Amino acid sequence: MRTFAAVRGFPSAVQLLLVNQLGVNTGFYLLIPYLATHLTDDLGLSAALVGLVLGLRNLSQQGLFLIGGSAADRLGARGVIIAGCGLRTLGFSLFALGDALPVLIAASVLSGLAGALFNPAVRTYVAQEAGDRKAEAFALFNVFATAGALLGPLVGSLLLLSGFRAAALTAAGVFALLTLAQASVLPVRAVPAPTGSVFGDWREVAGNRRFAAFALAMVGMYGMESQLYLLLPHAARQATGWAGAVGLIFVVGTLANFSLQLRLTRRLAARSGGRGRWIAAGLTVSALGFIPPMLVAGAEGTHPLRLLPVLAGVLPLYLGLMTAQPFAMELIPSFGRAELTGTFYGLFYAVSGVAAAATGAGVGWAMDAARHGGPVWLPYACCTALGLTSAAAVSLLHRRRALPRLPAPPAASAGPDSPAPEDPGPPPDATSATPDSDPRPLSETR
Repeated sequence: MRTFAAVRGFPSAVQLLLVNQLGVNTGFYLLIPYLATHLTDDLGLSAALVGLVLGLRNLSQQGLFLIGGSAADRLGARGVIIAGCGLRTLGFSLFALGDALPVLIAASVLSGLAGALFNPAVRTYVAQEAGDRKAEAFALFNVFATAGALLGPLVGSLLLLSGFRAAALTAAGVFALLTLAQASVLPVRAVPAPTGSVFGDWREVAGNRRFAAFALAMVGMYGMESQLYLLLPHAARQATGWAGAVGLIFVVGTLANFSLQLRLTRRLAARSGGRGRWIAAGLTVSALGFIPPMLVAGAEGTHPLRLLPVLAGVLPLYLGLMTAQPFAMELIPSFGRAELTGTFYGLFYAVSGVAAAATGAGVGWAMDAARHGGPVWLPYACCTALGLTSAAAVSLLHRRRALPRLPAPPAASAGPDSPAPEDPGPPPDATSATPDSDPRPLSETR
């Protein structure tokens, strides 16, 4: 109930975008987890062609995040969000209606481009509308996103009883409804006239050394999160011998998000010490979450109780992400000009997408090595090392005062679960207000 009460406290545009994220993840996970099986079993494509279709979707999304962010800055986040959802509707409809390889490739590219457009645009709009409650808004964003990631596969598995086309058309219908809702409800906001070229914006954002260091330091967050879809489902199946055990991973995450996310963000935001402190702490907690499943990896036999160490690792992974993500999203616009908020988010997600792909490849290699006689603990140890390295990097940036310092939220927005704000320390000076104004070289802030 506290979660829904907090939602009502935000402007109607933010409320819609929270529901939008529930719908986006529901529609996405309703279809995508079953796409490879459809391409292989129903259409008879080779593994190479399946990899091509799926890879083009990932490439078109991760490779174009920066374009989506720049479009949000120059054309307005509202129009880019609507265009992205409209393209996702078209892409998913093509998956339902076309079996030829060119149609499948077009569907894959359009679906990826859609994500590249609305992902940074949605976060830009939320950051602009939420004011000084950005962390709380992004905390709620996580709650709705996680709920959609759980609901989508459940609905998809039921629709598949009627065939893949029914699931694809339903997913397309979800995005069509979201497109109409956004066009009807999202208010139009004036967009400042752009100054300079798009390439100039990219150079400014990429050349922001503090932001670049932060984006690179954060690669562990998305690398670890991506293991919710690779290493940890493998661990759950290996421990129990039951494919359905994978669903319990997302049940744990959804329950944790609904019960703890908002309370956790409010309490930490009201405390002193800076956002970097809590981001580093969250990354550390997530990294330690890979230790319990590592301790039982490779044990002989299967048993339902062997799922408990896996879930004992999943919970701190989620708790760490719940701690770090809202504050990371809150910090990103503060690294530079407000007019480039979308570009900052776009570049951050481009770096994160590459990190997630690289982590997936590295962990996949470690899993293959474990299956062929290598150390069974290796993939889990890699994830723990990645998370702790990222935590150390963020902590170093925090200690070097290389991160923007944000004030604690007003007492009125802290909510009944929050303690009275502690002394936030001296007010930010010019150095913290404009991250690139610190005269120290970057070598002293890494």
